[in-house]
Amino acid sequence: MASNPRKGLVLRSKAIADAASWYCAFVLVALVLLSMFKDSSMLPNRSNNFVDSQLLSRPCDEIYVVGEGETLHTISDKCGDPFIVENNPHIHDPDDVFHGLVIKITPSHQT
Repeated sequence: MASNPRKGLVLRSKAIADAASWYCAFVLVALVLLSMFKDSSMLPNRSNNFVDSQLLSRPCDEIYVVGEGETLHTISDKCGDPFIVENNPHIHDPDDVFHGLVIKITPSHQT
């Protein structure tokens, strides 16, 4: 019985393809795991609490960027500026305040 050389070539090709697919799967799993641990927010960081408390206790800057869900009333209370609309002529409608709007803040008292 003679061995078919073409059959041996096909078997070797399948073995190489199988090894390559396992290698690709291993690399993909490794990349997924590395990307999970790459994000520093997943790791505990004690300095974040200090920075967050500084940002919360800091008075508003003269230039303020409106955040998501904020209104002129909440910004006025937060920053101590009751005259936001009067000091910002580009605000035509006080109800039309959107995320990313840049306004000038002139606090009447320090918070």
